[in-house]
Parts: sequence; C-alpha cells; structure tokens
Amino acid sequence: MDPIIDLHSDSYFMSEALRQARKAWEREEVPVGAVIVHEGRIIARAFNQVETLQDATAHAEMLAVTQAQSVIGNWRLSECQLYVTKEPCPMCAGAMVHVRLKRVIFGCLSMKDGAAGSLMNLLQHPGLNHSCEITSGVRQDECAQMLQAFFRERRKGGL
Repeated sequence: MDPIIDLHSDSYFMSEALRQARKAWEREEVPVGAVIVHEGRIIARAFNQVETLQDATAHAEMLAVTQAQSVIGNWRLSECQLYVTKEPCPMCAGAMVHVRLKRVIFGCLSMKDGAAGSLMNLLQHPGLNHSCEITSGVRQDECAQMLQAFFRERRKGGL
C-alpha cells in the first residue's frame, strides 16, 4: 500500500520547490526552486534565472514573490508561506521581511550566505519591523544533494 500524501504538508510543498529546482538545473542555473502558498494553494512557482535573465536579483525567491504579489493583488504577503530548497541569501531574506511573509520554510543550510539562521538571521532580526516564522531542514538531504551534484557536475565540465 502506498503512503498517503498530505497535500498540505511541508514535505509536499517542498517537493514542488524541488521540482522547480530541477527546472533550473535543466537550464544550467544553480538549482534552487521556490513556491509560495496561500490558504493551502500554491500561487507562485519559480526557479533561479540569474544566468538566463542576466539579472543578479533573479533568484527563485524574488521571482516567486513578484508572482505572488500579482496573484494576491497586494505587495503584502502576510498570509503566505514561502518554500525554498536552499536557505535564503540576505537579499531574498530582506525581501521576505519587507513583504511580511508569515512563514519561510527551507531545505538545506547555506553556510556561505544564509540569512535565515546559519550565517545571520535577517528573517527574525529584532531591529526590523517584521519577523517571519522559520522552519528549516525540510527534505534537507534531497535539497543539499541536488546542489552538491550540480556543482560537482560543473567542476567536471570545466564550467
């Protein structure tokens, strides 16, 4: 008997973010994917497109935020949750605080630029006007393995 899939679980929504990350990899982008959920429904899906768009701000999270704001019809995303495969960087974390996301859920840590607890925690900085709930480590191994495999492949190919 197959296990029952909870379509409202963190694991399920992270699997959708992982699907977006695979799309990034297929386009030779760093495989990070994000989805935004509002009232139990995915309203935005995005993946890194920095190289494709030649835009340093085209991280999966930033693209998903813009998409979600369009769907909601408001720049405030206070009733939304963002799922992303890698811990947000300072730019993305700053945007998440600014749009007042309720909750940020991520897969693996980013020790070099993580701004949700590993290097720093902008999502819950006491001096800022908003604080996001954080859940880390959701499908952590899958998220980390995808990034590791991507960079291993890049090094072998000399890219």
